[in-house]
Formats: sequence, C-alpha cells, structure tokens
Amino acid sequence: MKDFDSLRQKATDILSAFPWTKYIFGWNIFGRITEFLSNTLNEKIGHLALITNLHLRDKATYDRLFHFLKKIAPTISGPLTAPRPNTPVEDVIQLAATLKSLNPEAVVVVSGGSGIDGAKAAVVLATLGGEVEDYFGQGVVSQVLSHQERSLPPLYAFQTAAGSAAHLTKYANITNWSIRQKKLIIDEAIIPRGAWFDYSLTMTAPLSLTLDGAIDGLSHCLEVYVGGSKNPYFSQIEEISLLGIELILFALPQVIKNPRDEKARYLLGLATDLGGYAIMLGGTNAGHLSSFALVDILSHGRACGLLNPYFLVAFGAAIPRQLTKLAELLRRHQLIAVLPRKSHSSLAYEVAQGLQNFYRQVGFPCNLKEIPGYSASHLERLLAMVTNPQLQSKLQNMPRPLTSEEAQNLFSEVLQAAEKGDLSALRPLTPAEF
Repeated sequence: MKDFDSLRQKATDILSAFPWTKYIFGWNIFGRITEFLSNTLNEKIGHLALITNLHLRDKATYDRLFHFLKKIAPTISGPLTAPRPNTPVEDVIQLAATLKSLNPEAVVVVSGGSGIDGAKAAVVLATLGGEVEDYFGQGVVSQVLSHQERSLPPLYAFQTAAGSAAHLTKYANITNWSIRQKKLIIDEAIIPRGAWFDYSLTMTAPLSLTLDGAIDGLSHCLEVYVGGSKNPYFSQIEEISLLGIELILFALPQVIKNPRDEKARYLLGLATDLGGYAIMLGGTNAGHLSSFALVDILSHGRACGLLNPYFLVAFGAAIPRQLTKLAELLRRHQLIAVLPRKSHSSLAYEVAQGLQNFYRQVGFPCNLKEIPGYSASHLERLLAMVTNPQLQSKLQNMPRPLTSEEAQNLFSEVLQAAEKGDLSALRPLTPAEF
C-alpha cells in the first residue's frame, strides 16, 4: 500500500496551485476566513448577502462564521435559504428575486453542492434577468454579460460537503421537477471569486451523504480520465484523476468503518476537490448525462457511479492506457486479482468488476434492480435528453464523440444491462467504431 501521507501532500500541492480562483482549504481553518475574504475582495464592501442553511443544523458553527464575516462587511443580509438538494429551479428563482431586491455588493454561500449551484444560477438571474432555461448549455452567461456590458457581483463559496466540488467549478446543475430532468449551466463566468473548504465540517455528515459525495468525486475523476485521451492536458488529467481515485479507494472504507476518522475525512475532502480540478480540465460524460434522467429515484452521486462500470465495458477498446492504469490501481487495493495480458474488452470487464467490488465493499448499489422506482420511463427520458443541444457537450466528452443516434443506441444497451445487473450483457464497441 502506498504512503498516504505522501499522497496527501501531493494532493495538497496540486490544489494549492488551483489556477481558476483563490482557494483556502484545510482542517480547522475558520481563523483564515477574514484573511481569505480580505485578500480576494478588490475593495471594502458595505453590504454582503449570506446564503446558507447552516444555522439550522449547526448553530455554533454558523455563529463562528458570522463573527468573521462581520469583520468584512458591516451589513449582512441573511441567512437567505439555500436551495434544496438537486437545486430545484423554483428555489433558484425565489433566491434570485431576493438577491435582486437586496442588490448586495457581494454574495457568500455556505452550503453543499446543491446550494452553491443554486447560488451561482441565482446570481446570474438576479443580474441578467430572464429564465433559468435561457442559460443552460456552454458559454451562454458570458455571451449575455458581454452583450449587456455587465458583470456579476463577486460570489464566494464556502463548501460544507465533500463531493461535488461546486465551490471550484464553472458548472451549475439545476433540476426541473415538473419534467423530472436536470440540466447544466457551463460557464467560466460563474466560477466563484474565492472558495473555502474546512474539511472538519464534514465530520458530522451522515454516511449516506458521505458515500454519495465520494462516488460523485470518483465519477468526476473517472469520466474526465477515460474521455480525455485527446485533451491537451491529458498528462495532468491522468495525474490528478488517478490520485483522486486512489485517495477515495483508501479513505472511503475507513470512513464507513469509523465516521469520526479525521485522517480519512481529510483525504476524502482532498480527493473530491481533485475531482473538481479534473472537471475544470476536461468534462464528464456518460455517467453524469445518465444521472440527469434518474434524478427522481437516485441522488446525483449514486446515479453517476452506478452506471460508470457499464460504460467502461462499452468503451474499452478506446481507452487501453486508462484501463491499464486503472487495473494497476485496483489491483493495489486488492479489488481485482493479478491480471495476465488481456484484450482491451476483457480488461475493461475486469476493471468494471473491480469498481463494482469496491461499491459492494462500501455498500453502494451496482445495478438498477436495487433501485426502487426504476422503470422504462427513465430510459425514454434519457433517450430524449441526448438529442437536446443544451447537453451536447456530454456527448462530445465521450471517449469517442457520439452523435445523438449513436448515443441513443449505446445508452439503451447500457441501461438494459444495468437493469439486469449483468456487465457481460454489454456489447463492447469495436475498434472500427472508434
């Protein structure tokens, strides 16, 4: 087994150089809040809007946070209610209306991924107007900002859960429950001006949330890695993704055994942040796209993670290097046996099985038979989604970019195999198809 102190230091060094925003992270770092905000604000502000539900579940921590924020801004509006899990569109609309009426000079959101995603979208709506639907897709917010000659007020994201890495990224996932569908805003304009994550805040997270978040982070690393062969940053993606996956393989079982394990909680925080770094260098693909159609029966992390082993089998011929590296990693953690030289399709099957072995080890589902409420309507919804231009980036991020028709065929096969729980039911795509 590797020296995890050295891996922790490697992850810390990588995240300390995160290039897109000012990032402060660590353990028990509340004392650095004033420094963090003072260094990221270009000028003193008089009015700050605070979005959080922290006061409802941890009043003592909220009071500490508020104490430090008052040193930065004499007037704080809030706490404003953070959006609920999966960021319902109506929550975003309500929050945007409140922000527009308050007109703060800056916004601080203290939440998990759903709350941070909602704050990103609400700041856009409050500033630019229109409907949430207007901004789905890639680069739309920046286009409208340029057209209107406006800028967004600075948003500062204080993360409270290890998983989405929403505090670091250009993404905002929003759910329309009326049609049971999630969509995505992708734009560098919504990257928080500054990000802060005290990993000690995750100590009180229930195991279900911890598990979902960890597998979401693993999915970020895995999907970017397998889809990144032609990415100009592939060597960096490989280093970050494999490190993030390895930290999760080690730390998540430790947290399952002992939720108060500080070392393991710290490593999960680092690992899921590395997942955030990965999705800034590349993009997620099949697992995440599929999850958008399963939002009514599965949490985000579970939906992504459950299906990724099946997609590994399908794409095996396109990712020989990634499969070899993943097999080495899984073997190190005793999740697969020592492998003889195998064909790409056989190796993909072994790696997928190894990933599912890890899922079983931590109590994570491996097939759709285990999921109450799954029906043919979910496949129908997904097949309709892959034709939506707002989601085409996911098809372009595949190990080989897919047309909508190709994606419909692939997703039909994958979900049918996942419903049976049978990896061998999949027909791997042949080299000729790549």
